[in-house]
Amino acid sequence: MMFCPKCGKSEQTPETYCRQCGIFLPDLSKPVKGPVKPEEHVKVNLVFSVMTVIACFTLAILLYSILAFRDDTHWLIYATAGVLTAMGFWHTQTFWRALLLRKHFKKNLRPAETVLDSTAKTDKLLEKADFSNMVPPSVTDRTTRHLSESKLKSS
Repeated sequence: MMFCPKCGKSEQTPETYCRQCGIFLPDLSKPVKGPVKPEEHVKVNLVFSVMTVIACFTLAILLYSILAFRDDTHWLIYATAGVLTAMGFWHTQTFWRALLLRKHFKKNLRPAETVLDSTAKTDKLLEKADFSNMVPPSVTDRTTRHLSESKLKSS
């Protein structure tokens, strides 16, 4: 059983609604989905870039082949085909960059055997501490002592 975080009503069941205020009560004992790795984003971008490149160039070719170069063709047909062609080239370079990123991620993956040993020892020791130039912990540390001494003398 749990308490409602909004109204405080006790004996609530997780994954239901509060019986008093109606707010949804999630089950906090269940694990939350972890963050997505950048490699997964690159895979998705590759797929969407390929789909967009194919769609843009196909539609531009269809517009040019079917409707272009006729006497009654509106100028918007040419503008649309041009925009689709530009989008196709843009997503082609996006696809290329995603391929380079995927290659970069694969190159930077380390095998499990190459984990650094945290118990490595060195022969070099730290130098002795030099306390001659130490700054007091507070700027007012040395000035407030005089205040308490003068207060004692005056009373």
